[in-house]
Amino acid sequence: MILLAATPIGNLGDASARLRSTFEEATVIAAEDTRHTAQLLRLLGIENRPELVALHDHNEHDRAAGLVDRAQTEDVVLVSDAGMPTVSDPGFRVVQLAAERGVAVSAIPGPSAVITALAVSGLPTDRFAFEGFLPRKAGERSRALRALASEQRTLVLFEAPTRLAASLGELAEAFGAARPAAVCRELTKLHEEVRRGGLGELAEWAASGVRGEIVLVVGGAVAGAASPESALAEVQDRVRAGERLKDAARSVAEATGLSSRELYAAALAARERPLSR
Repeated sequence: MILLAATPIGNLGDASARLRSTFEEATVIAAEDTRHTAQLLRLLGIENRPELVALHDHNEHDRAAGLVDRAQTEDVVLVSDAGMPTVSDPGFRVVQLAAERGVAVSAIPGPSAVITALAVSGLPTDRFAFEGFLPRKAGERSRALRALASEQRTLVLFEAPTRLAASLGELAEAFGAARPAAVCRELTKLHEEVRRGGLGELAEWAASGVRGEIVLVVGGAVAGAASPESALAEVQDRVRAGERLKDAARSVAEATGLSSRELYAAALAARERPLSR
């Protein structure tokens, strides 16, 4: 069979007895990074020396068939560098092909950065959506954020520490600066930290630099939140009362969870439209 094995996301003590036993008996391990897995085996004190086969994003399509063929006569253990394979890590194509060919697939449950971050975030856990990494290209990322702005489930995302501040700022623009969130850093490791607050507040905190592995948890949109039309009308009312447009857009965005940038642009566009006769 194909055996998906969850590995520690930071703390070696999280390696289960079943994982250790599987490593001791394995004949072949398909690994995201064979050097990383070889080191893990050494640190866990595994005396067995199974064959290590590289399986990563760049070769999974070509390697999948061979691994599934082998799984018809021996167990093929599949691991990523941390957590459960296939979850923003290699392995999906192997599992998909195994299912198509009727080859058994099982899993050794264990550490998961997604579930760990969700559990400690302090945000609703009854319904959530995992989005992985946001798109890198600005246009695609902007479209993705617009689509997610009204999502009522708690969102879980991965982010690189070098991009965290920028992403939090963009999330604050798209979702509203007050939307609650949690930055979960170095989970299960020595310097574990969970920072909670509004997206705008967290963006300011992250601006000075953040290190380590990051999981970002963002609260869902509130059901029945203000529509863009009613929010725009409130911005216009505030401006007529003497408030600066920029300040009005920001205040309404924080109260409604809508984007201050989009409210500002909509108010400007409304100013420029000719009056109907």
